[in-house]
Amino acid sequence: MPHSPIYLDHAATTPVRDEVMAAMVPFFGPRFGNPSSVHRWGREARVALDEARERLAACLGANPDEVCFTSGGTEGDNFAVLGVYRTLKAQGRTAAVSTPIEHKAVLAAVHQVVHEGGEERLVRVHGSGLVDAEHFATLLDERVAVASVMWVNNEVGVVQDIPALAAQAKSVGAVFHTDGVQAFGKVAIDARTQAFDLLTLSGHKIGAPKGIGALFIRRDTPLEPMFHGGSQDRGRRPGTENVAFAIGLATAAELVLAEHDAEQARLLALRTALETGLRERIPDVVIHGVDAPRAAHVVNVSIPGANSESLLMALDLRGIACSAGSACQSGSVSASHVLSAMGVAPELANTALRLSLGCLSTPECVTRTVDVLATLADKARGVKNAPVFETVEF
Repeated sequence: MPHSPIYLDHAATTPVRDEVMAAMVPFFGPRFGNPSSVHRWGREARVALDEARERLAACLGANPDEVCFTSGGTEGDNFAVLGVYRTLKAQGRTAAVSTPIEHKAVLAAVHQVVHEGGEERLVRVHGSGLVDAEHFATLLDERVAVASVMWVNNEVGVVQDIPALAAQAKSVGAVFHTDGVQAFGKVAIDARTQAFDLLTLSGHKIGAPKGIGALFIRRDTPLEPMFHGGSQDRGRRPGTENVAFAIGLATAAELVLAEHDAEQARLLALRTALETGLRERIPDVVIHGVDAPRAAHVVNVSIPGANSESLLMALDLRGIACSAGSACQSGSVSASHVLSAMGVAPELANTALRLSLGCLSTPECVTRTVDVLATLADKARGVKNAPVFETVEF
């Protein structure tokens, strides 16, 4: 009997929610105005954009003027790291502190700091995936412009103690940024009570379209714009605003927060079933990050002796979609820099799969995935060079 396809790559992207699409549609048609125009069409668009900003700010515990809409997580991460560095370097703050398990958008921005004459300082990471807080403290001094630590890791789901790390950074006058792309809707985020200065969001991880995100910018945070050419968004991000997508992001954010408790409980139950099933069927399976707090939606596993690339192809032929790590590696399958930083041996890192749960996940998906992975593991390791691929109808 044909099987329905199974999508276990929600950490890569999510489908646009029906409610989000419905909220956006009028702004592709009759309410198409440019929010910088002074006529009725422009005023209507401006009101809608301002309302979207207010709604998203409320979801973050922020003021509306602290929300800057962006094109997504990569722009937000670059804006935060480089914008602060370029502003503060004249004051002698020329160092950027981060971790080796960040998204490549942060790591590339920190590398750019070095290209521009600054200094890169990377914090050690424990085998659990948690940042070494004591080492973090030793890297902080009056020369640090910005410290950036991801809240929920996109590959292993480990949750960092961002409020504590942010407080440490601010104690030496550094600006603190966190990549919250995988954290929003998964952990409690409140700008009123937590000390972070900058926080990155991405819409397509929470049921909004690709191409929209936001950067929370606490008032009085020094931040040089990345782009130039207009006065939109108080000059922080010039260019005609994407009104429809901003509305979509605000709508998705409200829905995620309204459903938070029930959805996180559902995902935790699915994750528990998935991990329990894998341990029962594949006794030597390794689940990365289990010794640290983790978000409920990400499971990163290694099956010794089963190559990631081969497993991904075999799973895809059976209608199961997952990944070997971040989706931002141009389709490449290589050893994860996150697992390497956690001290995972290369031969084990090369067998890792990321299974990420979300709105399309069900108990039936979990059961079938466990069955298929167990079968593939047996074939990959039981009979050398035995084919592990077979096309199925779905």
